[in-house]
Amino acid sequence: MATLIHTLADHSDDVNCCAFSSSCLATCSLDKTIRVYSLSNFSELPYSPLAGHGYAVHCCCFSPSGRVLASCSTDGTAALWDTRDGRRLAVLEQPGASPVRVCRFSPEDTYLLAGAADGSVVLWNVQSLKLYRSGKVKDGSLMACAFSPNGNFFVTGSSSGDLTIWDDKMRCLYNEKAHDLGVTCCDISSHPVSDSENGFKYFQMASCGQDNQIKLWLILFSDFLGVQLKYKCTLNGHSAPVLACAFSCDGQMIVSGSVDKSVIIYETNTGNTLHTLSQHTRYVTTCAFAPHSPLLATGSMDKTVHIWQLDLKQPCAGDTVENESKVAVEDWSEDDVSAWLYAQDLADFVGLFKTNNIDGKELLNLTKESLANELKIESLGLRSKVLQKIEELRMTKISVSVPDEFLCPITRELMNDPVIATDGYSYEREAMENWISNRRSSPMTNLPLHSLMLTPNRTLKMAISRWQETQQK
Repeated sequence: MATLIHTLADHSDDVNCCAFSSSCLATCSLDKTIRVYSLSNFSELPYSPLAGHGYAVHCCCFSPSGRVLASCSTDGTAALWDTRDGRRLAVLEQPGASPVRVCRFSPEDTYLLAGAADGSVVLWNVQSLKLYRSGKVKDGSLMACAFSPNGNFFVTGSSSGDLTIWDDKMRCLYNEKAHDLGVTCCDISSHPVSDSENGFKYFQMASCGQDNQIKLWLILFSDFLGVQLKYKCTLNGHSAPVLACAFSCDGQMIVSGSVDKSVIIYETNTGNTLHTLSQHTRYVTTCAFAPHSPLLATGSMDKTVHIWQLDLKQPCAGDTVENESKVAVEDWSEDDVSAWLYAQDLADFVGLFKTNNIDGKELLNLTKESLANELKIESLGLRSKVLQKIEELRMTKISVSVPDEFLCPITRELMNDPVIATDGYSYEREAMENWISNRRSSPMTNLPLHSLMLTPNRTLKMAISRWQETQQK
C-alpha cells in the first residue's frame, strides 16, 4: 500500500528533481530555486528557498553526510549549499559553461560529479573545490549519472542512448547502446549482490529512456573478464517516455515516473508491479525513496511534489535494532551501519565511518583505542557513547541470518511447506490458505488472484532443508 500523505506546492514552475537526506527533502525547479523541507512535519526550513542560480535548476542531491546540498543549472554551474543555514559554499563553473543537467556526490563525500549538455563530465574535489578530472561522452548530452556503492566507478547516460562506465580516474571502462531514443535517468542499487553461478560480485543498475522502457542491468567486475554490463530484463509498465527511476534503500523495489503522468513501483527480483500511482496531472519528472524511512517523493511538471507513505512488508535492513532485521550485525553493509548510526542519534559520525569503510564486522570490533587512534574521535564522552551503543549491539545481535526468500511474506517465519500462488510468490501453505479463505487478492500486490490454486514449491522446500542442515552442524 502506498498512501499519499502530503503535497508540496511551493514551486511556481515545473519540478525537475527531488532528493532525500536522513532528515530533509530538497526539491528544485524551472523557477530557478531549490526548496528544503524537514521530514518531521514537511515544513519548509527557515532559509528556504535557496536562490542563486540564474536559470532553471535541473538537479539537486545531498552529500552522504547530509551536511552539503548540491544543485546544478542551465546557467552552467553547480552550487554547494550548507544544509545547516542555507549558506552558499561554492559556485563550480562547468568547463565550456554548458548547461549542467545532473550532479551526484561520491559515496565517501570526496567528489561531486557534474554532467552537462555538451557531453562533458567533471569530477570536482569537494574539499578543495577544484576540478579533479574531466571527460566527455562519445555523443549527445549527458542526462544521467550514478556512483557505485563503493565509489570505485560511476555510470553516465546520454541523450544518444549510451550507458558508459567510468572509473574514479575518469577512464572509460565500458560503453553500451542501451536506449535507442536516449537515456533519461539511471540508478545503482546500494546493495552489491554475489553471483552464485560464478562467484563474482555485481551491482544492480536500472536505466530508463525515451523508448518507454526501464531496463535492469548487472555490472560485473572480475580480474579475468574486466568490466561487463549484462542485460537482465525490461520493465514495460509505462506507455510513454520514462523520465526518472530509483532503487529503494534495500534494493528490493524500483520506482519510475513517466510522461504518461504515472508513477510505478516494481519489485526488483520479479519485475512485478506493486503499485501504480496516478495522482499527478502532468509529466512525472523525478522520484526518490528516503534512505531510512518508508517515504517516497515524486515530482512533476504540475509544479507539485507528492510524499507517499509505503506500507512495507519488510523494512530496510539495519533501520533500527528494534525492527528485528533478519540480517546479522556482522553481515551489515556500510549503509546498514550508517542507518544504525542515524537510529542511535549518532548521525555526526556517518561520514567518518563511511570514510573508514566501517561495515558490521568492523563495527563490532571497534575499541576505545581504535576510536581514539584510528577514527580520531577526540571527545571521551562521545567515544564512551559510541562504545556503549556497540556493546548493546554485541549483546542483542542476531547470530543467524535467515535468507529472506525462506520466510513466508505473510507470517515472516521460516516456511515448512512452501507453495506458489498465482501471483508468483511463495507462501507457507497454512498461512496462504487462511488468507484466501477470507479474500481473493495477493498478499504482496493487493491485486486480484486469477486462481486460488496453490502449487507445492519443492525446490524451495529442499533449499530450506539444506540450509537448516548447515545450521545444525
